[in-house]
Amino acid sequence: MRIGVLAVQGDFREHLDTLRAIGLEGVEVRLPGDLEGIDALILPGGESTTMRKLIARWGLREPILALAAADAPIFGTCAGMIVLSREIVGGEEPVLPLLDVSVVRNAFGRQLDSFESDLVVPVLGDTPIHGVFIRAPLLERVGPRVDVLARLDDGRIVAVREGNVLATAFHPELAGETRFHRLLATMAAAHRDPDEGASRRGEAPAPPRSGGSLLRPRSSRGGGPRPPAA
Repeated sequence: MRIGVLAVQGDFREHLDTLRAIGLEGVEVRLPGDLEGIDALILPGGESTTMRKLIARWGLREPILALAAADAPIFGTCAGMIVLSREIVGGEEPVLPLLDVSVVRNAFGRQLDSFESDLVVPVLGDTPIHGVFIRAPLLERVGPRVDVLARLDDGRIVAVREGNVLATAFHPELAGETRFHRLLATMAAAHRDPDEGASRRGEAPAPPRSGGSLLRPRSSRGGGPRPPAA
């Protein structure tokens, strides 16, 4: 299985390291051709305005939208959530409007207001997920087909899924957390072979037992071909 990671800006290396840690091949994506043959795509944290400009510069918008239209799973963290949102509060045009949500950029404040939190994510089991929030966005509205996966203690939504699109306001990859990446891999397996995947299209997989995993890591290690630098 080959999981692409958008590598034009942001913390894409941490996502590649996380994929490698669970035995999956991570592929750096900088040009449209890098999307060929991948089973899922991760949009990392970073600076959403810069990501917007580089996605446009390298002609990635339409190919990524086509990948999503073919039901390949897409996972966005922090800035990646902003990039995937249908509405960005403040009037900024959406980039890849795949999630029926309204997002507020930097909703928790500046870099100095960054924090960490343990989150209950029932679809990923009983053990809380540790999330790192850095200039994190917040969802002001979610559409009727959007599943809320996690909230803060005060009820604010920080993780969602709509069909084949998954997004978190926080960084699991910076906390050594692999369960969201395993969920993405499970979704990708279902996309490759709907009869064998752990979930049917548009449905969340059954939660693992406490301490369990959603996908048994493969023994092979991967380092995808390195595309030209942006």
